[in-house]
This record gives sequence, structure tokens and C-alpha cells, in this order.
Amino acid sequence: MKKLFFFLVLISSLTLSAQGTGGIQGVITDTNGVPLAGATVYIKSIDKGIDADFDGKFAIENIKEGTYNVLVSFVGFESATKTVAVQNGKKTQLNISLKEASSVLDEVILTANKKPQKITEVPATVNVITAKDIQDFPSFNIGELAARQKGVDFVRSGVLGTGINIRGFNSAFNSKNLQMTDDRVSMLIATGLPYGSFSTVTKDDVERVEILLGPNGTLYGPNAHNGLVSTITKNPRTSEGTTIAVGAGDQNVVTGRLRHAQVLSDKFAYKIHLESTQGTEFNYVDSVYVGTKAYGEKNLDRDFNALKYGASLYYKPTSSSEITAYYGHSNNTNLAVNSTGRNQIKDWTIDVAQLKYVSKNFFANAYYTWSKTDETYSINQRTKNYIALVDNGFSEEEAWDLALYGGALFRDASERFNAEAQYNNSWGDFHLTTGVQYQLDMADSKGTYLMDQDGSIDVNQTGVYGQFEYKLNSGWNFLAGIRADNHDIYGTNLLPKAAITKTIGEGTFRLTYGKGIAAPTILNLKGYLFEGLLLGNSEGFTLTDGTKINKLEVETINSFEFGYKGKLSDKLYVDASAYYNMSENFISPALVITDFVNGNYVTHIGNEPIDPNAAGASASKPVLISYVNFGSVDTYGVDFGLNYYFTDAIRASINYSYFGRSLDKNDLSNDLNSDGKVLETELPVNTPENKFSLGFHYGGKKLYGSVFGRWVQDYDFFSGSHVAAKTQDLNGDGINDVIENGKGAVGNWNYGPLGGFTVDANLGYNLNDNISVGMNVTNVFDASVREFVASPEIGRLVSFELKYNFNVFKKN
Repeated sequence: MKKLFFFLVLISSLTLSAQGTGGIQGVITDTNGVPLAGATVYIKSIDKGIDADFDGKFAIENIKEGTYNVLVSFVGFESATKTVAVQNGKKTQLNISLKEASSVLDEVILTANKKPQKITEVPATVNVITAKDIQDFPSFNIGELAARQKGVDFVRSGVLGTGINIRGFNSAFNSKNLQMTDDRVSMLIATGLPYGSFSTVTKDDVERVEILLGPNGTLYGPNAHNGLVSTITKNPRTSEGTTIAVGAGDQNVVTGRLRHAQVLSDKFAYKIHLESTQGTEFNYVDSVYVGTKAYGEKNLDRDFNALKYGASLYYKPTSSSEITAYYGHSNNTNLAVNSTGRNQIKDWTIDVAQLKYVSKNFFANAYYTWSKTDETYSINQRTKNYIALVDNGFSEEEAWDLALYGGALFRDASERFNAEAQYNNSWGDFHLTTGVQYQLDMADSKGTYLMDQDGSIDVNQTGVYGQFEYKLNSGWNFLAGIRADNHDIYGTNLLPKAAITKTIGEGTFRLTYGKGIAAPTILNLKGYLFEGLLLGNSEGFTLTDGTKINKLEVETINSFEFGYKGKLSDKLYVDASAYYNMSENFISPALVITDFVNGNYVTHIGNEPIDPNAAGASASKPVLISYVNFGSVDTYGVDFGLNYYFTDAIRASINYSYFGRSLDKNDLSNDLNSDGKVLETELPVNTPENKFSLGFHYGGKKLYGSVFGRWVQDYDFFSGSHVAAKTQDLNGDGINDVIENGKGAVGNWNYGPLGGFTVDANLGYNLNDNISVGMNVTNVFDASVREFVASPEIGRLVSFELKYNFNVFKKN
């Protein structure tokens, strides 16, 4: 028996030896010969792969003899598949040069599932602003490129002030879309507002911006419930060199930028970046009302400046892992819209320090953010204070100095700590991603705009998530995920996610479901602004007639989406989706909750009665602004994008979006004015029903440029005391509450609905391999268009840029 066993083992060994094994090795570079460190090389049929090392080199060993399809991919580049024959005892050489993605469907993205994935296979609607898009856009404000994306509501409040909203319910203080930068939350700590110009990242260091439409909370947590905007910066190993850029334009704009990246060894690389911009805001003065009398904003400072800089050090302990240390700083002085008027931002600084580890299967991330301002103030409130002081006999100089107080001054010394650990792995057709996230917010306004007189308001939240994918060779892909979030105030919430995709030919159909939540921000809960004119709603209110307004609860959204992304012909690409969202406890923008016309004021905050003689919101104050939950609101829409390539250099793009909503009129939670009936006008949609854009893009080796037209259907906008709407009767009593080109009963001056048609254009020329010049024109025909409340009409804005790129480190 032992002899038979030995004989079988020997035969098996000889058989395996006869079958033989070999390997595949090579180098992955871009078309300029620069190694693509971290490029993925994968053989699906045997589920074997590896990431390229610092020099772009890779080697896969112990592969049985045979012929294999090898897939090579890298973020921002076209994927490539090569057929390779493996021979016994030999290492087959495979050198591949990847091209930068030339079409929207060649893109490999990172954000959707926290791993490299071809954009056609992503179970979500995704827009990508690439490094090429940014490089060819000669403007100091890359936020303008968001206007060219499908499904995005783009608004502009001034020269620097740009912002986006996704799928409904915008506001003057919009925190409904999570924004990330290199795996860092890029939202202000107390208010939850996106950084915008406060970002510490500079234009030339941005590799790409990925905009995901719809809920993405399973992997990214609360407040990714309407959408996610992820900015990814460049790795110095694939972007070595120096960039110097200077620009100038209308409104006295002058800007300068510097970026330098260098690889020191196979272990170390670094980059530094610096950007400074200054100019003058459009000449617009908002109205400040004391009673029914209007005054102009007092001592308005329209000059703005923004300074930002940062540095990163990259260390590779192994060929397939990397540790990154980052520090960034920004300082901003500008004008910003708030819920009652505008703020004069004065030297508001953001600092962030981050340490991140990335390997094939593990990801760990920790960062600390701190925010500081001592002199920012509400122009509206300071002007009101000034008028009252002058009327009481103070000199103008004394009145202006004293007017800084009395609810006008905003200070901030908030801090935030974030940490995350993640594990991911694949077994055959299965892929698992699981992780844990932690966030500690320490909001501190020094008692100026929050109820934090006793110290910072600390809020902990922890999330645990898992996502499971099953991908078949037949083109079917199944995804399921769930997240549990525990919040100090709101307890535990579950966020499930599911998707089915089917790839047919060169396109993919997708059916997805996702749940998102929006926890009220600290400002929503603990705000105390303008001496109590605007209060957070953490306790609820009682009005004179006994009406109860409940305290804020978590907003939830359940979203269903069906879409297709693919190639209809060699030149025509389409991305279309239809969605249906069901929202519960929708958190309103800041709204006037008192009925002062009928003498219905706030008498209790929570269970505590208000002293009519006390400072702040009281029964003697006719107006109180706060936040409320609506009941059930359903929204639905369509996002459609076409790209047609006449040639590799010439492309036309068409985007169309439709947005609608259905208000449950039987749910008295939607009865904002508590008159016993729900009206369509009681829900502030603040979103255009239709929007359409058409663009033409040319990208030659020397000359490049684009022309982009955008039409936004007129729409009404209500947020706090801001009104931009047509004349209408809001409460159905036969009397117009909103007067176009007039002052409403509560609101500031109403210039009428937002929206309109504009045309933008940019043109650039590469003088040689190092120097380029360009010009950008926003609103080419100087159309009269107002895009946001408490903001000027955005006239024609011209900017010029001269850029010098130099790379002495470039490999031959």
C-alpha cells in the first residue's frame, strides 16, 4: 500500500512538472515614459494580480503554462488588456504604456467604491473633472467647471463664490452634499458648509474631481445623502516637476501659483504647493431693513484675498504600500451669504494635518482640522446695530466700533478629529470592503454664534461599514452593503445599499438602491445668531396659540435609480439615469417660524418659558428664524448626458436634467404655517425644474478651448429671510405675500426668480512643451443673470493665465 501511495505521489509530481509554470514581468508607464507607480496588473481567470512598484515594474510568478488576458489599469488613464502566453520556466516580458483617458468612458475612478473601477462599471451616476480639464481651464476658479456637469445645480454668488447642489433643496446655507479631499472631510466644523475657497488645495495640484449623484452614505457616512464631491490630488511620483502660473482679470483679480514635486529615491517623494489670489467683488450692495426702512450695507469691504499652501511627504515602506503625511493651510477674506444677509469674512483660517497609510488590502487614515477667525461679522446685523447706536446719540465712529457686538461678531476656534481603518480583499469573484470611521467635532464660537458659553460643543460619531461585491464573467455584478452609525445625539442609524449591474457590449445597465441620512449640523441645533433672531432647534418651540414645533430629527432619504452608461457607436457615448427619492423628516433651510402678522410668537423653547424682557429670541420679538422637519416628500428626476467625438480632438457634449417633487398633502408635518392645510408653496424646493447645457470642446496639441452654453429655467428660492421669487400668494388667503422687485412681509428685497441663460468660453495655446497661455470668459454676452440670493448679477468676467511647466527630473 505504501509503495502504491509513493507511486501516485511521484506521478502527480511529474505531471505538475510537465505542465510547468512561468511568470509575467514588465514595466507600466505613461506615453511619456514616466513610470506609473501603483498601476494595477490583474489576471482575472486565475484571480491573480499585483501593483506596480516605484519604477512601474511588476512581476507575477507561479503561473501555469497557457494564454491569459492581462488587464492593466491606473486612475485617470485608459485601461489596457493584453494577451500573454506563459511558457514553462520563462518570464514573459510585458511592457505597457497607458494613455490618459481620452473619453468619458475610458476613465478609471476611485470614489464610488473606494477602489479603482472603470467608470462604466460603477453603480452610480458619476461626473469626472480630470486633470486635463483643469489644466486647459485658464481661470483661477476651477469651481466653474462644476457648471459643465450633468445633474448638478451650479450657483455663483460672486467672483470667488461658487457652489453646487445635487438633486434638490438648495439653501443659502447648504450642507446637503458631502465634500472630501484626499479622504478628508472638507466641510466647516460648526456650520457643515463646504470649504469652497477655504480649501487648502491649489488648482495645479488637483488630479481629478469625482462628483457622485445620490446617496453614498454606506462608505462615507452621514451627509453624503444627496451626493458626494471628492477631490483627489496628484501623487509626486506621477507628476514630478515644477509649475509656476500667474493670472489676472476683471474685478482687479491677480493670482499666482507654485507647485513643485520631486522623487528623492525609491522610498521618498514630496510636493509643495502655494496659491495667492486677490481682487474686488462685484459692485452690489444688499438692503438692510430696520422696520420698513431700507439702508445700504454699512462700510462694505468688497476686496477679497485667499492664501493657501501645503506640503506632502510620501514614503514607501514596501513596493506595494505608501505612507503620506500632509499639512495644509488657508486664509480667506471675502463676502459670503448667510441666512439673513451677508457675512464679512475676515482672516478665516483652516489648518489640517493628516497621516495616511495605503496598501493593497489595508487603508488607515487620521487627520486633525482646526478653524479660526476672530473678526468675521454679519454685515446685516452690524449695520442694524450701527443705526440704533447713532439714533441713540453715539458718534459714527463710536457707533461702528460698538456695532461689532450685539450679535454681529462671529468668532470660531472649532476643531475636528477624524480617523478611519479599512480592509479590502478579493476571493475569486467576491470582493469585500469593510471599515470603521470615527469623528469628534469640537465646535467653539467663543459664545458668538453658538450656544457654547460654557465651552465647546463636542459631538462624537462612529460608523462601521461593510460592502460585498460579486462579479461574474457573464457581465452581471451584484453589490450589497450596510453601515451602522452611532451619533451622540441621534443614536444609531442603519444605511443599507444594493446594486445590480449588467454589462452588455460596451455599456452597462444599473439598478441601485441606497439610503442616506443627514444629521442636523451643530449650527442647526445650537445656533444663536443675531441676538436670537436665528436659533438652533435642539429643543423645539411653542407658539402663542399653542402650536408645537418639534425639535430636529435626522433626515432620511431612500433612493432608487435606474441608469445606463455606454457607447452607442464609435463616436457617441451616453450616460442616462432616472431616480426616485423618498425623504422623511426633511430638514428645511432656515425659515421664519413665527406668524407675526397674527401676533403668534414663540412662548417656550422646549419646556422652558421665555422671559419677554430677556435678550435673544423672546415673545416680544416678531420674527424668529429656525429649522424644522417636514414630513414626507418624494422627489424624482432624470439626468441625461451625451458626448459625441467628431475626432479625438473635437467633442460636443449635451446635458439635460429634470427635477420634480410630490408633497404629501395629508401629512400635517408639511403644514409649515400650521393653518390646517398643506400647500404646494410651503416646501422650499429651491431647485430648477429643467436645465440644459451644450458644449463644444477642442483639445489640440497646441490650441485648445471650449464654448459652453447653460440654460437654467427660472425658479423660486426661499431661505431664511432671503426671497428670490415671482409674485405669489404663499398661504392661499388671496393676498400676495411675495412681491417681485419689492420687499416681502419678512424677506429682504426680492429681485425675482433665479435662473437664465449664459455662455462661457475659454481658449488656450501651448507655445512649447513648457509654456502655455490662456483666456477664460464667464458670461460672454454679459447677460443679466442672478444665480443666488443676496448676490449680484454676475456680469462678464474675463481672466488670463500664463503657465510655465518645467521638469528636470523627467525620465527618458
